[in-house]
Amino acid sequence: MNRKKILKQILALDPIKDHLKIVHLNSFYDFPWDNTRALEFALFRTFAVPAIGNLLNYTGEFEHRTQKRYDDTDLLLSEIIEHGYDSERGKAALNRVNGMHGRFKISNDDMRYVLSTFVMEPYRWNQRFGYRKATNQENIAGHKIWYEIGVRMGIKDIPETFEAMLEMNIAYEKANFGYTEGGRRVADATVNLMLGWFFPKFMFPVCRPFMYALMDEPLLNALKLKKPSPVIVSLVNTGMNLRKFVLRFMPVRRKPVLRTRRTVESYPQGYKINELGIHYKKSE
Repeated sequence: MNRKKILKQILALDPIKDHLKIVHLNSFYDFPWDNTRALEFALFRTFAVPAIGNLLNYTGEFEHRTQKRYDDTDLLLSEIIEHGYDSERGKAALNRVNGMHGRFKISNDDMRYVLSTFVMEPYRWNQRFGYRKATNQENIAGHKIWYEIGVRMGIKDIPETFEAMLEMNIAYEKANFGYTEGGRRVADATVNLMLGWFFPKFMFPVCRPFMYALMDEPLLNALKLKKPSPVIVSLVNTGMNLRKFVLRFMPVRRKPVLRTRRTVESYPQGYKINELGIHYKKSE
């Protein structure tokens, strides 16, 4: 089956009623690598918000147990998306997320912004690097699934349309992006984690600018990351454009790419949902 048949299936579905099916086709068959990368880079946008970056630095988890924090976040969100927010596993994952967030005073505005990054970063990545542009149905469905998750997390005043969420996301970043030492520390730790998946440590200084080339200028400025040279940006864009071209001729995956089915470094023997995340002692 070629990729056009996946698109045809998506276009035949209702973006509200069938939003879970559309998200599954988009995320697990057509754009699994792209959406994973987009959500990884969404993390950096949260580090650029002083209140969030400082909180993540305060917990010490992203700096000292970076791989485990990445795996926990990835698995909890994947459980919700793969099984559905109202499934038994989806509810269990949401309960873990809500339980961890409930220990800290996080403003509704900050929670709402973080929620918006899960919609907007895959959209922005797709606009730059997708082998095809996302359809209106996919944008609406992507908003709808995260809207419903946000409601179940107790987040208030969530924008009710994709366009309204995009507008809120942009306005929030303009008003709130800024540098903090804490945000920069967790950003550096996360960059090193991601580079470590592919390269030996001695290559990190050479490879960092290529990661920075995937970030936009407001984000680089907020984290005080060195802007990559035009040559590096051009190389990254050329490579990603070549990837687009090749993907247009690749067959559709026969099986879904599910994050919860992969071998997870932090849990080589498997995991239970109630084991994921930070478990604080009563005295903490």
